[in-house]
Amino acid sequence: MQIDPTPPNPISDAWNTVASYGSYEEAQTAVDRLADERFPVEHLDIIGSDLRLVERVTGRLTKGRAAAVGAGGGAWFGLFIGLLVGLFTTGAAWLGLVLGGVLIGALWGAVFGFVGHAATGGRRDFSSVQSLAAARYDVIARGGRAEEARGVLQRAGLTGAG
Repeated sequence: MQIDPTPPNPISDAWNTVASYGSYEEAQTAVDRLADERFPVEHLDIIGSDLRLVERVTGRLTKGRAAAVGAGGGAWFGLFIGLLVGLFTTGAAWLGLVLGGVLIGALWGAVFGFVGHAATGGRRDFSSVQSLAAARYDVIARGGRAEEARGVLQRAGLTGAG
């Protein structure tokens, strides 16, 4: 008995591309239309292909700004801790615990923000936001339902690029 060395690929065997779109919103619109037409959308996937990392630079990062951002985050954490401890306190002491938590949190957050930025030695003097973006979004149908989905999208004029 000879064994086939290539294992079956359940993705390529079971998935068929219904349509391809240039943006996620277009793919989402197509799936929404299929849902409106009572197509069983639980058999669909939206798959982004050709992923790239996009880093948007949001500004210059100085030690002062790093300390301010750290103070803001620390204040929120201090507020949370103050409210948590305040649950077990009655009277005017509750307000003092909450305010104390905010102030101590802000102080420690500022210290950690300043020290953390100073530790980089100037190698990253900017702040940024990272995200993933795809060049193409494919609507995929499982279970032999691709032709049915294509028909619905063709009648709606949402055939996409593929």
